[in-house]
Amino acid sequence: MSLGIRAEADELDELYRDPVYDGATDPTVVIADGEWWMFYTQRRATHPDPGPGVAWVHGSRIGVARSDDGVSWRYTGTLEPDAGGLTLEPGPPPLHVDVTHWAPEVIHDGRRWRMFLTEIDGVPDRWPGFARTIVGYDSEDLRSWRRLGPLSLSSDRVIDAAVARTGEGLWRLWYKDEVADSVTMTASSTDLAEWMLEGVAIGGRPHEGPSVFELDGWWWMVVDEWRGMGVYRSVAGVGWHRQGGADAVILGPGDLPGGDIGNHGAAVRDGDDVWFYFFARPAGVAGGSGPAEDERRSAVYRVKLRVDEGILSTRSHPTAWQTVTGNTSEM
Repeated sequence: MSLGIRAEADELDELYRDPVYDGATDPTVVIADGEWWMFYTQRRATHPDPGPGVAWVHGSRIGVARSDDGVSWRYTGTLEPDAGGLTLEPGPPPLHVDVTHWAPEVIHDGRRWRMFLTEIDGVPDRWPGFARTIVGYDSEDLRSWRRLGPLSLSSDRVIDAAVARTGEGLWRLWYKDEVADSVTMTASSTDLAEWMLEGVAIGGRPHEGPSVFELDGWWWMVVDEWRGMGVYRSVAGVGWHRQGGADAVILGPGDLPGGDIGNHGAAVRDGDDVWFYFFARPAGVAGGSGPAEDERRSAVYRVKLRVDEGILSTRSHPTAWQTVTGNTSEM
C-alpha cells in the first residue's frame, strides 16, 4: 500500500543524471551561502568494464553537483582520495579504482561541515564477505575534506549514515547494520567523535538509507524498504512510530513516472520548505526490459514535504499510527 507522498507531475520530473556513468544514487543536498550542493554515490551503471557480478555497484566515487535553485544542476566533479582525505576534482573519476565510497551524509555542526561516508576496501563483485565502515570527515568549504577516521559501531558491516542533533541536545547517528538483520541502529554523541551505542531504532523488515529531519514539531525518519519508503515519527528523535500499517509506504509503485519506486534519499530545509531528494529509474527506462546497462541507470528526483494533521505527505491523506518494533521509549 502506497500513501502520503504523491506530488504534482512537474515535481517528479528528473532533476539530475550523472554525466559520467548515469548512476546517481543516494543523494544528499546541503545549502551553503545560497548555493545548493548535491553529494551522491556515483554508481558505475555505464562503465565499459565494471567487472563481474555486482562490481558495478561498487568502485564508486562520490559525485558532486551544484545548483542555484535546487532544480537545475551542473556536474562539478568527484571527491578523490588523497593523503589527507578527499578533494573535489573536476571531471570524471579514474577508470580503475581500488576503494568503494557510498551514501555520503553531509551536515553542518555549527562550525564546519561534517561528512559520514560508507567505505569498502576494493571493488567487491558479490555482497557477502566484505567489511563496510562509516568514516568521519570534516571540511571548511565542501571541497577539501580531512579524514578523521572510522567510527566504532555495532559491527563491521555498517552503511548509510544519517546524523542530526536531537531534542535533548545530543548528536545522533542512525545507520544500517547488515549483521543485525539489516535494520536501523542508533548511537549518540556529544562531540561527533565518540559514539555510545543505543541499539535498534527501527526493527522489523530489512531496510536501509535512513534520513532523519524535523518538520512541523515532529521528528521524522524515512527509510528505503526497496518497495517504497517507510515513514516513522518521533517526539524527540527517539522512540519511533510507523506511519500507517506495516505495509504502508510512500513513493511506492505508481507514484513515480514509469512505475518505478523511490529509493534512498535525504531531506534538506530551505527556509520553511523541506525537500526530499531521492533516486529512481529514469522516467524513460521501463523496468524489466532492455539492456542490463539501462536497468542500472538512475536519476535524482525530489518532492516537497509537508505535514497534514500529523501525517507526512504532500497532500492530505489520513492514516493510522502503529508502534514499531525496536526502541520505542520516549526519552
